[in-house]
Amino acid sequence: MASPPPTLPVRVPLITEPVGILGSLKAARRNVLSIIPDIATRQPMVSGRTGKRWHMVMDPGALRRVLLENEANYPKSIVTKNLLRPAIGESMFIAEGAEWRWQRRAAAPVFSHRNVMNLAPIMTAAAERSAERISGAGNRAVDMAEDMVRTTFDVIADVTFSGDGSFDSDGVHQAIDAYIAEAGKISLFDILGLPDWVPRPGRMVSAGAMRDMKRVADDAVEARRKRGPEGVPDLLDLLLEGEDPETKRRMNTAELRDNLLTFIVAGHETTALTLAWSLYLCAFDARVQDKAREELRRVCGDGPVTGADVANLPYIRMIADEALRLYPPAAMVSRSALADDTLCGRKISRGDTVIVPIYALHRHHQLWDAPDAFRPERFETRKDLQRYAYLPFGDGPRICIGASFALQEAVIILGTLLNRFRFTPVTGKAPEPVMILTLRPEGGVWLQAEPL
Repeated sequence: MASPPPTLPVRVPLITEPVGILGSLKAARRNVLSIIPDIATRQPMVSGRTGKRWHMVMDPGALRRVLLENEANYPKSIVTKNLLRPAIGESMFIAEGAEWRWQRRAAAPVFSHRNVMNLAPIMTAAAERSAERISGAGNRAVDMAEDMVRTTFDVIADVTFSGDGSFDSDGVHQAIDAYIAEAGKISLFDILGLPDWVPRPGRMVSAGAMRDMKRVADDAVEARRKRGPEGVPDLLDLLLEGEDPETKRRMNTAELRDNLLTFIVAGHETTALTLAWSLYLCAFDARVQDKAREELRRVCGDGPVTGADVANLPYIRMIADEALRLYPPAAMVSRSALADDTLCGRKISRGDTVIVPIYALHRHHQLWDAPDAFRPERFETRKDLQRYAYLPFGDGPRICIGASFALQEAVIILGTLLNRFRFTPVTGKAPEPVMILTLRPEGGVWLQAEPL
């Protein structure tokens, strides 16, 4: 068996000494994860004050309390809502309480196993187009991060609107990217918890583009409402049919639009990142690529990777799982305590911010063996994994509704590319993990792709 690579994959340098509020702001505008203290990878909980009192929680038992047992006491923080509301309104990602519950119940059937499997051919087709683009690059290095964004946006545009021409997917893509680029610059106003009506200078730039995007989306929803479904139902068809079984409430146009935009934003960005980091890691370790290829040859031969193959490709899934551990797209989330509580024996006061630094949790020395190493095999026996030590999709009632969709898509696309190419890194072009809203490979993921 080949020896493991001599160095570790790229990682974020965590802080080893305290910084004040201005230092935190400066660091956060560059890379949100750089405000995590290194001791967060060794301690169950770290507390401090930056404007207001905060607690970083890495203890699985305490995380279970925050995300499940006492979930109602820990709504998403004002910072999170302020950042995302202009783009996705009061969708289920932001809504709380009864408003969240009815939307979640109405949308849950959309992501049933049958519906997700019905959309698999769209994922296979997008994966094949990606492989053709990579082949067309010849001997030139390819930025796989950029291509994965294109590939997953192709998927989400097709599964959302069936490519029926009523929706300007490129325009929406540009508007979303422009908004994320601006909104992601953490504002001092957000850290201090100022109300939403106080203007955020950095976000004024993209407000017009967001208004235009919402208008286009509203028109597309109304057009589909009149036209009705054709062929395999897409996400919009399924949402239009969706009804809360308890209240019989259905989503109006604005609610449909906000949730569709949520699926578009979350549904392509996070999967694209999972794939880009997976390919970086595979190029980093040739042994993993070889093992993956053996599995692919056995299951798929030279044919395409289909939805029916996904359950028979456990090692490809393990690579994606390990990429999600090392580089979780939502690498830090925050909650606000509504009432006093106790976590890890420490008092949490009403109004305190509770931060779940998923990046630190996934690299915690008490929870993971060799936490900074790339080892897909650690997911071989899932029952051995400690619950709430691995949270790429969150957990509890608000676990990501599209997790099964994202994992199926990741396995199909990753499997397709590993079955066609041998990937090697480009010297001097290692990506830098930087989190603005999501954990992105700054500088791109530049790889050589040798056809097999």
